[in-house]
Amino acid sequence: MRTTLPLPPTTPLDRVRNLGILAHVDAGKTTVTERMLYLTGATHKRGEVHDGTTVTDFDPQERDRGITIFAAAVSCDWDGHRINLIDTPGHVDFSDEVERSLRVLDGAIAVFDAVAGVEPQSETVWRQADRHRVPRIAFVNKMDRAGADLDTTVASIRDRLHTVPLVVHLPIGQEDGFTGVVDLVRMRALLWASGPDTFTDVPVPEALREEAQRRRRVLEETVAELHPAALEEFCARSDLDETLALDETPDVDETLALDETPALSERTLTTALRDLTRSGDGVVVLCGSAYRNRGMEPLLDAVVGYLPSPLDAPPVRGTVDGTERERAADPEAPFAALAFKVNSTATGRLTYLRVYAGTIEKGDVVLDVAARRTERIGRILRVQADRNTEVDRARAGDIVAVVGLKAARPGATLCAPSAPLLLEPPTPAAPVVSVAVEARRSLDTDRLASALARLVEEDPSLAVRTDPETGQTVLSGMGELHLEVAVEKIRRAQGLDVGVGRPQVAYRETVVRGVSALVYRHVKQDGGAGQFAHVVLDVEPLGIGDTAGDEEEFAFSSTVTGGRVPQEYARAVEAGCRDALAEGPLGGHPVTGVRVTLTDGATHSKDSSEMAFRTAGRFALREALRASAMTLLEPVVEVTVTVPDSAVGGVLGDLAARRGRVHGSTTRAGTAVITATVPLAELFGYASRLRGRTQGRGTFTTRPTGYAPAPAEATAATRSP
Repeated sequence: MRTTLPLPPTTPLDRVRNLGILAHVDAGKTTVTERMLYLTGATHKRGEVHDGTTVTDFDPQERDRGITIFAAAVSCDWDGHRINLIDTPGHVDFSDEVERSLRVLDGAIAVFDAVAGVEPQSETVWRQADRHRVPRIAFVNKMDRAGADLDTTVASIRDRLHTVPLVVHLPIGQEDGFTGVVDLVRMRALLWASGPDTFTDVPVPEALREEAQRRRRVLEETVAELHPAALEEFCARSDLDETLALDETPDVDETLALDETPALSERTLTTALRDLTRSGDGVVVLCGSAYRNRGMEPLLDAVVGYLPSPLDAPPVRGTVDGTERERAADPEAPFAALAFKVNSTATGRLTYLRVYAGTIEKGDVVLDVAARRTERIGRILRVQADRNTEVDRARAGDIVAVVGLKAARPGATLCAPSAPLLLEPPTPAAPVVSVAVEARRSLDTDRLASALARLVEEDPSLAVRTDPETGQTVLSGMGELHLEVAVEKIRRAQGLDVGVGRPQVAYRETVVRGVSALVYRHVKQDGGAGQFAHVVLDVEPLGIGDTAGDEEEFAFSSTVTGGRVPQEYARAVEAGCRDALAEGPLGGHPVTGVRVTLTDGATHSKDSSEMAFRTAGRFALREALRASAMTLLEPVVEVTVTVPDSAVGGVLGDLAARRGRVHGSTTRAGTAVITATVPLAELFGYASRLRGRTQGRGTFTTRPTGYAPAPAEATAATRSP
């Protein structure tokens, strides 16, 4: 094991790395985290997922299910650098947990299975990182498994993630014979043949020398195409080669030496790889086997060498009184931090913060900008998953937990009261699945309500409401597993006996054929100032699109001329229309995919007001929707099913019975991977059905793809749960 350099009491900002581990479920994220903690001396025993002994998967449900459910923060030291690491979930139901983590990270390690390559959730988390402009390096894990292939995985990274892979490793050995890698930057071989805890740095084996030189040349050419300084040095070397080729009497030894001399020096190549990683123009690709502890030291070196420090990241941007401002990562600047996670524990309420600027000490008063209230910091904790160490202060670049904040929620901005700055919070995803929950004993009803409120406070992607028709309490979330975990958390933490109804999906409604020139007059006279608003609306489809994306599926415009409806009243009409979209005429579901145009209207000199026009807009659109041809939309997901070859026929038939549309099927090493689009409502209970059809050998994953028209019979049969 490498001996790491000791850190000073206060780590300089350029030696801090805040990063996350991103991947598809079962790609090995948690094992990678465990090996990093072990190698850096943060732990003294290698934890294993299958044994339930990992540091970051400390929750009982995580250990029971063998998957990461909650993002966990840990810290370790490597080569004089402080690494603050967040192990994120890989299951699609917990994508919102990943989203909140990415919002506060400076870099990430994307882990890929060397056999499966880029999997559906790999694409999802990659796109999330793209949105937040988080630089990444890639680690191709499980190189010791049967069927592992670095080149195939790299090709899938290039084709499916649309990035430029910069491969810096050549594996030594295949599958069970994988013993090390050739570092193409240093042109040295790293071998772990003597054991998992030590490696030897030796010259490149003669059998791999030619292939290593070829791959180094490919790496140099790719880097030169993307990096100006590397291109200049590359061209200079090419000119020298050309001059030597024209020499009529070249020196043989000199020619051989030049043939083996890299076109780019190690320093130039390293600098270029760092620049390309931080700009997002390329992604450095390494490989190894986390389970066997092979390839982890180079991964840690890549973290400190290529990923950015808080100083390398752009200054955080926020708003002050509607004006955009920046605040640099400076411990002396006014304090600014973002709360990205809240966790209620037996010892108190923990609020996890990313400190972007300034310094905070225990006892300080901070301002919750959005809530416009001040709170006092009781304690500051350096977090190591479920354990923590109290510290006196936190500085710019730190990720810590604080005790004492009573009301700050995930996404809250905390600042020095004298220098407020509102940071953009992560946007929670809209829930797609709901279940009715109730306490089996009437005496526990209030306790259940309190527990649900605490759940929603900790996880903004959960929502709780009361159904107006049935009076049931409805819990909504991102998927069946998400809700199972939430309910089980209540049962374990509160000791409540909770009943759960059948899952229901979150339907939407949209316009198929709209109406033109719908006239609505709002007149109210009940003494005193009256209300008057006259509006004429055109309603038409905006187009059935992917409502899972960032773009909102509603458009409003005004074509009124001559000042018949002033601009402020037109904005009030738009607000009223948005109010009306909350419940559609088919079954009370939210309405999407609508374009509304205000074409005419009239005002009254005394009785017209913004409130009157907002009310008119709401009732006018409700009438227009009732007069329009509407259709129901249901959420659909992309399903990737992995089964033995012998079970393909039965699985395809079952997907067809669930209204699935198969897009493709590939076969590799006796295993078939089927990709299909299936309505979410048809997937409830699919896990047990798939296990039964494949003798327990089949697995599947899902990824939301948006909404699609539901069958006609669903319109009459479904209502909001």
